[in-house]
Amino acid sequence: MSDEASPLLLSIDDMIESCMTGHRMLHLLPSLLVTIVWIFDAQQTFISVFTDAEPKWHCQNPNDPICISSLSPCNLDKDSWAWDMPTDSSVVSEWDLQCSAPALVSLPASAFFMGCLVGGLLLSTLADSIFGRKRLLVFSCLAMSMAGISAVFSPNIWIYSATRFICGFSRATVGTCAMVLSTEIVGKKWREIVSIVSYVCFTLGFLSLPMIAYLCRMMSWRFLYLWTSIPSLCYAALVYFLVPESPRWLLVRGRKDEAVQTLKKIATLNGNLITSNFSKLQCFDEPTCKTGMLSTMKMLWERKWARKRLTAIMTISFGVGLSYFGMPLNVGNLGSNLYLSVALNAVAEFPATLLTFFLVGKINRRSSLLALTTISGICSLFCLMNNDIIPERVQMVIEVVSFFGACTCCDIILIYTIELFPTCVRNSALALIRQALVLGGVLAPVLVVKGRNNKFWSFGVFGLAIFCCGLFTVCLPETRGRTICDTIEEEEFKEANPARDEN
Repeated sequence: MSDEASPLLLSIDDMIESCMTGHRMLHLLPSLLVTIVWIFDAQQTFISVFTDAEPKWHCQNPNDPICISSLSPCNLDKDSWAWDMPTDSSVVSEWDLQCSAPALVSLPASAFFMGCLVGGLLLSTLADSIFGRKRLLVFSCLAMSMAGISAVFSPNIWIYSATRFICGFSRATVGTCAMVLSTEIVGKKWREIVSIVSYVCFTLGFLSLPMIAYLCRMMSWRFLYLWTSIPSLCYAALVYFLVPESPRWLLVRGRKDEAVQTLKKIATLNGNLITSNFSKLQCFDEPTCKTGMLSTMKMLWERKWARKRLTAIMTISFGVGLSYFGMPLNVGNLGSNLYLSVALNAVAEFPATLLTFFLVGKINRRSSLLALTTISGICSLFCLMNNDIIPERVQMVIEVVSFFGACTCCDIILIYTIELFPTCVRNSALALIRQALVLGGVLAPVLVVKGRNNKFWSFGVFGLAIFCCGLFTVCLPETRGRTICDTIEEEEFKEANPARDEN
């Protein structure tokens, strides 16, 4: 039966799936281009591991007993010791911060994560309301790049910390916009695969950072910001000209003509003959689509089912964030090669991404999260054991397993969130989930410092947090194989009639 004879209006999902029925893969290129931004996101997230690190130092006179016996250069004469690397290789050595208060030394990193928290709260709803996914992604990427370039010209720790705050503020919505946009311009068949590619790109960005830092090790730390910021600046221009806006967002905003043009381009790229009657494409009423900056948050909080889902998934994310950001923070205290240690941590994320690829397609979301948070928590608690009970090398393996579980949980949580919330509030919900992860990252360094004298404050708290928070998974519905919704009303209908959504 032709579309002309069909009395029913085509839903957004029906139309998108009909545009994806061809055999070409060209329609995936814009989505894959969007996922590349995760490379730059990872680089800016972890760049302070190298730029803010305290370089090693040596005694000018190898026969000086006072210098040789000293664990820190703070109590020594300036002429009796020197840095192993050039003075401008780190902000610590360039601005003589080695003897400053820990709060001052960690200020740039703390400012970055505080910027992420503030930016996530203030900017996240713009992608669901007036800006849209594409424009906010381009704006955020541009602002993040410019903040990175501005850091190059910082004359002191205070200006540098301010640029890091701006960078974190801008970066807060990069990942959420990229994930939502990349999954909304492809059909259900490709949604999970595109999400996995995003994680691979994040890991590649994490892995590329120690390589770039190693090449810059004898140069100023400012070059590291240049080499990571300029490419992302060029990338933002490519996204602006080559990536379409989400047709789902255009339709829920009442911009049917633009949505139709986008769908036609997608169908053409896929080699699909356009025979559908787009006049039957369902568009939503103006009052439903016109939302303000805080309206999406209000829509989520006023509905019991949405409030329950949001509270549960944010609690899980907080526990996962503590372990995910907390475990790698001990790398700098191991005494091993910093570049190699960070690279090994980055490599560990690849199997986590691979496991996610198989879990997402074959195993229920709730079962996967519950099992992984339990395993990660138990392994973290095992690290509390003395070396006499569990050998040090075995503890290192157990710690990697715990971190691996937290990595996989992060990947699944983001995909799960996309399926839990409808299009009109999806970006805002995903942004809140990422803020919960970042909040765990903000608290993790404090626990790591306290854990230097008592491992319970690091491994113990990490293990208990991810295990206990993971139990909230039972409060969430299963979403594997479900068709994602576009409006609050559609989600509420499926909530009340779960059998109608079975595949």
